[in-house]
Amino acid sequence: MVHGDVIQKSFQRGILKIKHKYLLTFLLISGLLLCYHSIIATFNGKPEVMMSEQPPFFVSNCSVQPSSASIDRQGLLNIAVWNIYKQKKLNWQPVLTELTQNNDLVLLQEAKLNRTFQQYLEEKQFHVVMAKGFKLMNVPMGVMNVSTQPANEACAYQTTEPLIRFAKSTLVSRYPLSTGEQLLVINLHGVNFDVRLTSFEAQFKQILSKVTAHRGPVILAGDFNTWRDGRLDIVKQLAHGLRLEEAQYKVDFRKRVFGLPLDHLYYRGLSLINANSNETTASDHNPIQTQFALK
Repeated sequence: MVHGDVIQKSFQRGILKIKHKYLLTFLLISGLLLCYHSIIATFNGKPEVMMSEQPPFFVSNCSVQPSSASIDRQGLLNIAVWNIYKQKKLNWQPVLTELTQNNDLVLLQEAKLNRTFQQYLEEKQFHVVMAKGFKLMNVPMGVMNVSTQPANEACAYQTTEPLIRFAKSTLVSRYPLSTGEQLLVINLHGVNFDVRLTSFEAQFKQILSKVTAHRGPVILAGDFNTWRDGRLDIVKQLAHGLRLEEAQYKVDFRKRVFGLPLDHLYYRGLSLINANSNETTASDHNPIQTQFALK
């Protein structure tokens, strides 16, 4: 009987040790996660926008400046879309230069505003608008518009990745047109790690009111990360509700994952003349190039 009590007490002590071990592990992991989330939240900061015609720092989530110069050229408008892959490839500069020479507006995703990129933009004297997703080592990363003429207005939005917690950015801007209208441009880098697609859908719903209220042409474009059918369905449903058409490509080398394209351009109130996506080694994505005529 005594021997049985000893075994039982020993067993109970063993169970308590295991419980304590798991509890300590749980508390340690929880503490690390809280610390990680806190650090990433600091990197993300608040949604902020930068416009090149103002001092070179990020301000509040919206910025406005008067501009009357139309972005189109006698009713023609060339627009490119490209995930620049944080300028990791050695030959990004000549490809971006070619895109800016051939297009009135270039929408970039994964733009990394380090010193090299700042110098490049300053030397080329582009008009730049950027929505910060997050800062890493004090270097802003996010989506950026590079254009021949300045934007009238720009607003930045953030959506946090549910898993990794880094923010993806959306840039909503307006550019004057020769018709007297305003071109509404949404440059969006889609949330990538979202099993339930709640954050992914919320990111697109952020722009609903802007597009619905706008009276004039609209461009919705970017790297949407539509690598599964559920993601693509959300985008198509939203585009249909907003009466946006997707560009149809004569040459289509857009990056695909599981057979589905990641990069898209939707439009409204414009006539599409042509659209192509040609191959490049300057990024892990191939750029989209389009030409439109104003109606």
